[in-house]
Amino acid sequence: MAIQNPRSKIQNVVVACATFKGTLSGREAGEAIARGLQRAGYASKVVALADGGEGLVEALASQVPGAARVSVPVRGPLLQPVTATAALLPVAPASAPAVAKLSFANGSTAVIEMAASSGLGLVPENRRDPKVTTTLGVGDQILRVLDAHPAVSALLLGLGGSATNDGGAGMAQALGVRLLDKNGHDLPPGGAALSKLARIDISRMDKRLATLPVTVACDVRNPLCGPQGASAIYGPQKGATPADVKLLDEALAHYADLIKRDLGKDVALVPGAGAAGGLGAGCLAFLNATLKPGIDLVLDTVNFDAALAGAALVITGEGRLDEQTLMGKAPAGVAARAKKAGVRCVAIGGGIEPGRENELRRVFASVESLTEFAGFVSAAMKEPAKYLEELASQRIADWLT
Repeated sequence: MAIQNPRSKIQNVVVACATFKGTLSGREAGEAIARGLQRAGYASKVVALADGGEGLVEALASQVPGAARVSVPVRGPLLQPVTATAALLPVAPASAPAVAKLSFANGSTAVIEMAASSGLGLVPENRRDPKVTTTLGVGDQILRVLDAHPAVSALLLGLGGSATNDGGAGMAQALGVRLLDKNGHDLPPGGAALSKLARIDISRMDKRLATLPVTVACDVRNPLCGPQGASAIYGPQKGATPADVKLLDEALAHYADLIKRDLGKDVALVPGAGAAGGLGAGCLAFLNATLKPGIDLVLDTVNFDAALAGAALVITGEGRLDEQTLMGKAPAGVAARAKKAGVRCVAIGGGIEPGRENELRRVFASVESLTEFAGFVSAAMKEPAKYLEELASQRIADWLT
């Protein structure tokens, strides 16, 4: 009697990674892991993920049937010309309810990443200054897509990876909102200028936005201001000095006060208002948006729960496994779905925040550091696909036991 290969019992390994920032997209990382699994004799299914930040458009455009990509010219964070890519998702038929969750009416859902026009990667390191960087390009993206595609009936806006700290003021100005100083002059771009705000006038705002349903995908719960706010937590990585952080936080607090006075909306303490330098607050104030965890929107849209059927293991990952991972970024969202389905979940990070290993192991069956496997940060950064492939090939048997 023939001896059955135990691997033949494994129906599927699901690989679902987010972006390894600065090196690989979620799909590229997943495909590298899949090659390693194939070398070891295991089949896999790759699902590209994003949690609302960079990679959202590509993840949905590449996996939703009938989706299309649209490129539009916009202003970058320093007002330089930039080409941003959005996605158009068709209305789902009744047989595909997961996609229909993003479609509110007949027409299509436009998916926009703020990082495509206002992302940190668009600003040279020596010019990063959140006092002056702007989200004007986010408003440009919205208007250009609506102008070119009148059938758009809903908007999904992904926040994350921003170079800005202007509370979405630039976006609002691009959409026709006037932010005026005490002399009635329009404010210049940037977060610092909000300290001079005296009045908000929405009378010239594009009328299409009054009835357009807007869903905002964000992966953080930070309020707009304070010790856990946009300026304090994310300002330094965008180039803010301690003095800048104080200035920007006070400017956003003033901005929130005027939004409450002039628009009747209290956005300061809403969880997620501080996302993308306060763009979350701007979306609440000017777009009447609904804020939702980005990873859940993506997982539903790509029908991830169906991909888990019959899976023996899920492998997820991102550039760094850290406190933010534990607060609900893409790998944690994947782990929650896998746990619900009764499937083990392993996480690979380009690096792991020191001291977080035990907390991470309470979420994942196993955690792996690509840097530790490669031996050096430089090696992992230079050839991440190679090391992901080798790591998967060598560790798969351990992960399954």
